[in-house]
Amino acid sequence: MSISRRAFLGLAVFAAGCSGGGAAWPELRLATGLAGGPYGQLGDRLAGELRRDGLGVRVLGTAASVQNLTMMTDGRADVGFALADSADDAVRVRHQPVSALARMYMNYVHLVVAADSAIIGVGELAGRAVSVGLEGSGTAVTATRVLAAAGLERPPEISRLGLDPSIQALRSGRVEAFFWSGGVPTPALAALGGIRLLPLEPLVPVLRRGYGPVYEHASVPAGAYGGAKPVPTVGTPSYLMCRTSLPADLAYTITETLFLARDRLQAPSAPGGRLDRRYAIGTGVVPLHPGAAHYYRSVYG
Repeated sequence: MSISRRAFLGLAVFAAGCSGGGAAWPELRLATGLAGGPYGQLGDRLAGELRRDGLGVRVLGTAASVQNLTMMTDGRADVGFALADSADDAVRVRHQPVSALARMYMNYVHLVVAADSAIIGVGELAGRAVSVGLEGSGTAVTATRVLAAAGLERPPEISRLGLDPSIQALRSGRVEAFFWSGGVPTPALAALGGIRLLPLEPLVPVLRRGYGPVYEHASVPAGAYGGAKPVPTVGTPSYLMCRTSLPADLAYTITETLFLARDRLQAPSAPGGRLDRRYAIGTGVVPLHPGAAHYYRSVYG
């Protein structure tokens, strides 16, 4: 009778725990994002799949990308989600000991204004009240770079709010625009109505000159938020990351689970959203963890 690698790992963890040898893996700490956000939802689903394999998983709600990378670096988390630009910065600039398990799906930068706003371009945000995303989030990193790339005559008045507080602030007039990076459509925005996205795609070459190919040309499809035409914008992928010291068998199992449970995980389904093995290995300067690389080699032969 054959036994899967995932089942074997579960038995090995159990046996190690019973032996008293100290080799047991007591609990996988998965850093996600805000409750109800895409990382939070995807993380809860992934945790459920891993638990089916006999792994203990603790989901850690966070501000997302930057905080997740910090927690993996200092040992408070084992696995977590991060935007590609934040992960690239962690590896290339900060030399943090983190690795990639998979490139998951494309995020689209949303620059949101009220549908009746007079603002028609990012250049008109000079001196205006703008939310760039929660401190410690990947949205805040990307938004800050987009605003710098836009070369505004005056800096905007910056607030650092998560998605729901940003929506509330736009409704009440406390901000005139806010940034969000996520899949399309983002349910909270699709349900909101009365909004419009500003085009950002002309800034992609500027961002790529400064930061490399972590930024891509992307387009929010027509009708995603009620608009009659597509909105060209900036895209940046999401990665599933881990601390580099994660055991190789565990990294293999997590990566394998991603693909065995792909349909149940329901990653965002906009263009570039479907979890695909060939897409998953494209993590740029961020190295694949050896355990994840072993999984991809086993698939490709």
